[in-house]
Amino acid sequence: MNIRYTKEAVEIIIATMNRDSLDFLIPMFPFAHFADFSILIVNQTHENAILTSDFPTVKVINSFEIGLSKSRNLGLKNSRGEILILADDDEVFQPDFIETIVAAYELFPDAAVISFQIENENRKLFKKYPKKSQMFLKPLTLFSVMSIEITINKAILDASGIEFDTHFGLGAIFEMGEETIFLMDLYRQQQQISFVPKVIASHTDKTTTDKVSFLQRYYIQGAFLKRIGMSNWIFRVLQKVFYDVKQKKIRLKETPKAIQFAFNGRKNYLEITQ
Repeated sequence: MNIRYTKEAVEIIIATMNRDSLDFLIPMFPFAHFADFSILIVNQTHENAILTSDFPTVKVINSFEIGLSKSRNLGLKNSRGEILILADDDEVFQPDFIETIVAAYELFPDAAVISFQIENENRKLFKKYPKKSQMFLKPLTLFSVMSIEITINKAILDASGIEFDTHFGLGAIFEMGEETIFLMDLYRQQQQISFVPKVIASHTDKTTTDKVSFLQRYYIQGAFLKRIGMSNWIFRVLQKVFYDVKQKKIRLKETPKAIQFAFNGRKNYLEITQ
C-alpha cells in the first residue's frame, strides 16, 4: 500500500531550556516562518521563565524536570504528528526537509525510525554516511546515529512502548548514549530502522562528547555497554581502549585509569537499576 503523507503529518519536537521567547526558532527556518510548520517545544525551565506561543501550529510544554531524555519522552508522549522529528534548538533545517522525510516514509512505510544526513556549519557532511538507502541498519551502525538525524513513525513507536532511558543523556547521571540505547531497544523488538542519504538539516560540529573528559567517557561507556547488554563486556572496553590509544585519543599510561572508570560506570549503573 502506498501511504501518502501530508506536510501537516510531520511534527518537529524541539528540546530546549530556559526560553521565554520563540525567537530562537527564527534561525532554524531561514527559508520560511516557523509557524508554517507543526512544532512541539519542550522547554525545561523554572517558574520565572515560562514560554508561551500565540501560534496554533506551535505548541509549548514547560517542564520543571531536568534531562534531555526526559524532555524527549515528554515530547514524544504529547506529540500528535504521524512522523516525528527530534530536533535540537540550534540546528538549521533544509528548505526541502519535509518533502525529503515524507518521501522516505513512502519508500519505507514499515520503518519505526528513518535516519538522515546532517551537515556542519560549513555545509560539509557531519560524518561518513552510507552512499545508498538502507532498509535495515545493523546494530554497529546504530552506534553512530545521532538524535538529530532521527525521525520516528509515531504509531509504531507508541505500539512498541519504547522510550528514552532517562539514566542516559544530557542532565542525567550518564551524559551520553541515549539515542543508541533507544535505537537498540527498537532493534531488539525487530522494528525496522532505515537510512536515507539525504540532508535534512545542519548543525555545529561541537557535540556532547567534545565537552566530556576522557575518563568520564569511559565511566559512561561502562554503564552504556551494560545497559545495551553487550556480550563480552570487558572485551568491548579493552577494544575501545585499544582504538583510543591507536588514534592517540589517550596515552598508554592512562589506560588503567580508563578501565577503572569503565568498571565504576558499570557498577553504578547496576546500583541505580537494581
